[in-house]
Amino acid sequence: MVISTFIGDCLAKIDDKGRVVFPSSLKAQVPQECGMKFVLHKDIYRKCLEMYTFEEWQAQAESIKSKLDLIFNPDHADFWSKYMEDSAIVVPDPKLGRLSIPRNLQDGAGLTKEVMFAGKGYKIEIWDKETYEASRMSNERYRALAKELSQQR
Repeated sequence: MVISTFIGDCLAKIDDKGRVVFPSSLKAQVPQECGMKFVLHKDIYRKCLEMYTFEEWQAQAESIKSKLDLIFNPDHADFWSKYMEDSAIVVPDPKLGRLSIPRNLQDGAGLTKEVMFAGKGYKIEIWDKETYEASRMSNERYRALAKELSQQR
């Protein structure tokens, strides 16, 4: 499996049809072996979308699925159904590099006119610009968590 690492934030505009240009700085970070096929997924806990290379998505989905009993546990089957329902495959158009974000995912993430693509290592998060700025962790909380995590070793 090819590991993708996405770093950096990029502001973009989304049009009325849900199309947004995939930022060239992040596009350049996609390993050639991965191709330009992505999965968008509504984050479970935060009001944003997660964007994975298709290869990374397959690994993540398989990891989750391996923890579920989809045949004999109806709660697991319901979870898996909802998890997959909040996902879509997207491919930037070759001419302009635009991604079409399905309406249900736009609405679920509260995307309006300006969106922030945020490289987060193995994935890219797509946020409404204002929500992204409001949700950023404070330096104080960051330092407190860093201290807490360092003591767990």
